[in-house]
Amino acid sequence: MNSRYFHSELMLERALRTIPLGSQTFSKSKVHYPFGVSPYFIKNGNGSRVWDIDGNEYIDFINSLAAVTLGYNDQDVGNAVRVQLSEGVIFSLPHPLEVEVSEKIVDMVPCAEMVRFGKNGSDATSGAIRLARAYKNRDRVAVCGYHGWQDWFIGSTTRNRGVPKATQELTHTFIYNDLNSLNNLFQKYPGEIAAVILEPMNIIKPENDFLQKVKELTHKNGALLIFDETVTGFRFANGGAQEYFGVTPDLATFGKGMANGYPISAVVGKKEIMTLMNEIFYSFTFGGETLSLAASLATLSKLQNEPVIETIINQGEVVLNGIRELIKKHNIDHILSISGHPAWSFLSFKDVNNTSQWEIKTLFLQEVFARGILTLGTHNISYSHSKSDINQLLSTYDEVFAILKKAVHESKVDKYLKCQPLTPLFKIR
Repeated sequence: MNSRYFHSELMLERALRTIPLGSQTFSKSKVHYPFGVSPYFIKNGNGSRVWDIDGNEYIDFINSLAAVTLGYNDQDVGNAVRVQLSEGVIFSLPHPLEVEVSEKIVDMVPCAEMVRFGKNGSDATSGAIRLARAYKNRDRVAVCGYHGWQDWFIGSTTRNRGVPKATQELTHTFIYNDLNSLNNLFQKYPGEIAAVILEPMNIIKPENDFLQKVKELTHKNGALLIFDETVTGFRFANGGAQEYFGVTPDLATFGKGMANGYPISAVVGKKEIMTLMNEIFYSFTFGGETLSLAASLATLSKLQNEPVIETIINQGEVVLNGIRELIKKHNIDHILSISGHPAWSFLSFKDVNNTSQWEIKTLFLQEVFARGILTLGTHNISYSHSKSDINQLLSTYDEVFAILKKAVHESKVDKYLKCQPLTPLFKIR
C-alpha cells in the first residue's frame, strides 16, 4: 500500500466488504480514483480545505460534487443548524421553516410561485417529470444532460440495467445547442411529449439563443419546459441559470448548493402546475426535516446579503483564464481543453496518438493529488476559495501540465504512472 494513502486504502478494503463500490455515491467511488495514488476517505473540512484520513491536506475543487457553495463548516450555516438541533429535527406536523424557505425561494427564483421539497436532485427531477406528465396527460419526455438515478432518466443511458424496456422507451435524448435534434423528437412523437428537461448549461454555453428557442419550440408543441438547476441553481445567479440567461421555464429543480451540503432539493414552478402536486403522489417522511431547512435558510440568506455569487464568478474567471494561459504556455491544446462556466468548469482530456485520454487523466490525478489539489478535472468554486487557493491551483497545473506534455510527447505515460490507468467510465455528461 502507498504510505501516503495507507489508511485510505485500508479503509477502502474494509468498506468493500459491506458496501458495493465502497461508496454510497458513484462519482465518489474507487472507479474515479486510481488505486495507489488517490485518497478514498475524507475526515474533515474547513473553508476551502479538506483532510483525508491519512492527514493529507487538499484544496478542494470538487466541493462534494458542487453541493458545497459557501465552503466547508460555514459558521452561519453551522450556527443555524445547531440552534435548530436543540429544538428538534423532525416532527409529527410541518415546521414553520418549510414555509420560510419556500417563501425565500419564491422571492429569489423567477419561475418559482410554489415549492415542494425533496432530499436529492433525483427526487426533484422525478417529481417534476411526474407532475408534467400528469398536467399534460402525456407520457414521453425529451432530455438533455444528467437528471439523476431514477428509472425514467437513467433508462435512457448506458447504465440502464434493471430499468424496464417500457420505461426506457418513453425517454428520448436531444443534443445541446442543436435545436433540430429536439424538433425531430417533436416531429417523431407529435402530441406525445409531456416535457422537455435540460440542464440550462453544463460544459458549453448556449449559443444563438438556444434556451429561448427551446422554450418556444417546447410551448409550440404543447409541452412543459423544465430546467434542471441542481448544479446551476444558486451558483450562476441567486435565481439560478434562468435568471443568468434570462429564460424562465415552467418548472425547475434545485438541490446541491441550496443548503451548503445539507440534503435538500426542491421542485418549483408556476402555481397552476404546482397545485397538481395535490393529486399526484410526491411525499417524503423527511421532506420537512428541519436541520436541512435551517441550513438552506441560512445559505439562501447569505446569498442575498453577501457577494457570494459575484465572488464565485470572479474567482472562477481567474481559474478559467489562468488555465487557458497555461494550455497556451505549454502548447498542449491537443492534450486537454477547458470549458464551462466560471462557477463550474471542466478539463477535458483527449486521446493523443497511441495514448488514451484515460491514461492522461490518470497521470493528471496522480500528480495533482500528490500536490494537495482535490479535483477530478472540474472546478466547483466556492465562496471560501481565496486568491491564494487559486494561485496554488494554477501553480500546480503549471507543474503538472509540463509533466503531461513530456510524458505524452515521449509516448511514455505508462512510465510516469505509479498505478494502473483508469478504465473508460460511464460519463453522466
